[in-house]
Amino acid sequence: MSRPNQEQILNFLKLSNEVGRRATELGHHPFGAVLVAPDHETVLLTQCNIDTVNHAESTLARIAATNYPADYLWQCTLYTAVEPCCMCAGTIYWANIGRVVYGMLEERLLEYTGNHQENPTMSVSSEYVFSHGQKDIDLIGPVPEIEAEIINLQQQFWQNR
Repeated sequence: MSRPNQEQILNFLKLSNEVGRRATELGHHPFGAVLVAPDHETVLLTQCNIDTVNHAESTLARIAATNYPADYLWQCTLYTAVEPCCMCAGTIYWANIGRVVYGMLEERLLEYTGNHQENPTMSVSSEYVFSHGQKDIDLIGPVPEIEAEIINLQQQFWQNR
């Protein structure tokens, strides 16, 4: 399975951050996810955050699992600006999405949200979740070149909550 190049990684991480910006315009938290086909060019799905139990990544993974065969999803890449939480990582695992690319660690997100009642982050990395499964999900991240852009959106949102 080929990997995306750096330009593709940055482009789709920027798109996931823009989907997160769209989520805020809809009154939701600033998170977005993008599913890209095995060609590393075709966007199959985008998803905004909905609420605390319907995160962008987990919702996208469930929709993908009902619309694409598992062997196809294994060749796809899910992009998200912030590392998937343990709930989302588990859903991605069960949906059989073979690669995840994220821009910023969830523990960095905690630095910007603090102990916010609307975003009680958990200290369980997606790497930890994936390493305890039976599938070798390709995990790429964090990507320092995009972090300032992600932090900007997160700070704008959480400072006003």
